[in-house]
Amino acid sequence: MHNWDWDDLRLILAVAEHESFAAAARHLNVNHTTVLRRVNTFEHSHGLRIFNRLATGYTLTDAGAELLRTAEIMRGAVSDLSLRLEGRDLKLEGTLRITTCDTIMGSILPEILEKFSTLHAKIIVELSTGNFVTDLAQRQADVAIRTGDNPMESLIGRHLADVRFALYAGDEIARLIDGNNPLTFNKWISPDLTFSQMAVTKWVQSTIPASSIIFKANSLISLRQAAIAGMGIVPLPRYLGDNTPGLTRLRSDALDQFTTGLWILTHRDLRHTARVREFISFVSDELRRLSF
Repeated sequence: MHNWDWDDLRLILAVAEHESFAAAARHLNVNHTTVLRRVNTFEHSHGLRIFNRLATGYTLTDAGAELLRTAEIMRGAVSDLSLRLEGRDLKLEGTLRITTCDTIMGSILPEILEKFSTLHAKIIVELSTGNFVTDLAQRQADVAIRTGDNPMESLIGRHLADVRFALYAGDEIARLIDGNNPLTFNKWISPDLTFSQMAVTKWVQSTIPASSIIFKANSLISLRQAAIAGMGIVPLPRYLGDNTPGLTRLRSDALDQFTTGLWILTHRDLRHTARVREFISFVSDELRRLSF
């Protein structure tokens, strides 16, 4: 009967997934020779050949493929156990990993985070931003503050608000339009295909002539800055546009029909963790005081 060491299996998983010892070593933050030595020792100790050494790289043998399937199951079990144990943490201390989009971090969230950190100095907040859905189940984050209409079923949380949209322009262009129909203006700024599923992006594509769209970007913060600089009219969430000096909301009901949900979410197994529960409660109370 073999005694399996999870650290060895984790290392073999990394080699199989990255297809080289060097890439696996970088992923695990260990030395290349350490990876090579431990794989060789594992094969010798268990009388198995896990990898075919080819000129083009490393491939799994049949035994290696079977071992990989078992190791993947073990990795999932270890991850689930970690989540359940962390979910029992009752102390208001430790690291709390937050993910949100750049528009929320670039407008309404910093002041809330400052208040939370002042109240809970022993909780270290780590934040990542990006216009993508971070997989909480894989522990890339503990809490997500996101816009969208259909959160993943494996997550739990609170619907905080319905985010509304409006048309904005830099102050000079706003004065130039001054009550006229913004849709007749010939300089527009638009989200790019990164936001192709967003209703407001579809509206721009179907309503504004392509010749009038002079700038696109994959970040609403970048679009906001372009509008401040006077490049054209831009559709933005009201929580972002209304709180930006140098931007004016244009008089138009063109986007009144569009809303999206604002959510704060966590994994089910973390819902009883004290720092997660406290953060969700605190942020929910703060955000519900704001106008969206």
